[in-house]
Amino acid sequence: MAMIGVTLKHLRYFDALSQQGHFGRAAATCAISQPALSLQIKELETILGAPLVERGARQIRLTSLGEAFALRAREILRAMDELGDLARASYSPLMGRLRIGIIPTVAPYLLPKIIKDLTARYSILDLRPREAVTQKLLDDLRHGKLDAAIVALPVSEPSLHEQPLFDEEFVLVRPLEDAQKPVPNPETLREMRLLLLEEGHCFRDQALSFCKISSSLPRDLMEGSALSTLVQMVGAGIGVTLIPEMAVAIETRSAAVSIARLGHPRPTRTIGMVWRKTNPLSDQLAHIATLVGKSANLAP
Repeated sequence: MAMIGVTLKHLRYFDALSQQGHFGRAAATCAISQPALSLQIKELETILGAPLVERGARQIRLTSLGEAFALRAREILRAMDELGDLARASYSPLMGRLRIGIIPTVAPYLLPKIIKDLTARYSILDLRPREAVTQKLLDDLRHGKLDAAIVALPVSEPSLHEQPLFDEEFVLVRPLEDAQKPVPNPETLREMRLLLLEEGHCFRDQALSFCKISSSLPRDLMEGSALSTLVQMVGAGIGVTLIPEMAVAIETRSAAVSIARLGHPRPTRTIGMVWRKTNPLSDQLAHIATLVGKSANLAP
């Protein structure tokens, strides 16, 4: 089977289709019309001499060839991106696009400082931050959609390099009228109505772990989509919650809540930056990670 005629455009369009599972959404991702995308996919199938997708009324399904081809196409596209990174790695100072992911329990509190400090240091750096939960960021890293991500460590991915940035404690947020009450220990906390982030957030898992609560057990837990929601719920007297120390100044200024430090051993998390070990920009990313760590430690 000859592969003459397959272009990177074919691969990028098919990669978008395989990830979106829908011609319309894939076309929007690629900023082209749906008929144009469909034509490119048909052209690719003609070159290959076999169908890559089963076309349904509402969605598409990849054929067995399509699934295998999607994996290989993604590897090729990632390798092409890394060729560009290889050239960028020779530039001094660091310049060009930097796609960096950051988890939601860090982004609102640290991202403004990171952007300010990095753009002040590298005026020609095109910083493109993206906020998402850890698993989404790790998937995007593996697929070459991100250069680096700021997450809670460890992630224990053999293909990723981890560089710790800083440690921080969790603090207990209680209604204002509870300010003088004894600080509960993990066992007492287990019996209280604990407000948590919804599933998918690593901070939820860390809070459950500290309280020695199995995430599979049915409990009287209430969930929110953001730390700000949880703190406001506490202020309304609905329960208590844990938040990272960096969130205290912003999230508690407009809520009738009190803050308490938990007893030893205090719950903590390590925030770090991760990137693919194969990324040619590894040295530059290590330097950026060091700057990010300094920004965090100087943050108010």
